[in-house]
Amino acid sequence: MCIFCKIVANEIPSNKVNESEEFLAFHDIDPKAPVHVLVIPKKHICCFQETDPEIMKKMTPFIQETAKKLGIDKTGYRLITNNGEDGGQEVFHLHFHILGGAKLRWDHQKADAKKNL
Repeated sequence: MCIFCKIVANEIPSNKVNESEEFLAFHDIDPKAPVHVLVIPKKHICCFQETDPEIMKKMTPFIQETAKKLGIDKTGYRLITNNGEDGGQEVFHLHFHILGGAKLRWDHQKADAKKNL
């Protein structure tokens, strides 16, 4: 059972922000922005590439509602998912990062990216 499935099963505590029958949003334990929340389906789905479009159809309003609860729906936020090992996915359970609460930079990896080309 993956770590996110354990969170869904309440075997591991989390700082919940929003919850529905199908989805859960909770604060990331290693935040990269003043607001950093993870949104996951409660059902285990390995990655975005394996996601049924019907899940996204339901997950989209849940993410929007979560951003509103966080108070960043008007100011803006970044929504990220990493897909697969080369995409930087570390936990192989579909999840979206909601980052906000400040003006977010994009060029933080610019120098490293150039080195790898």
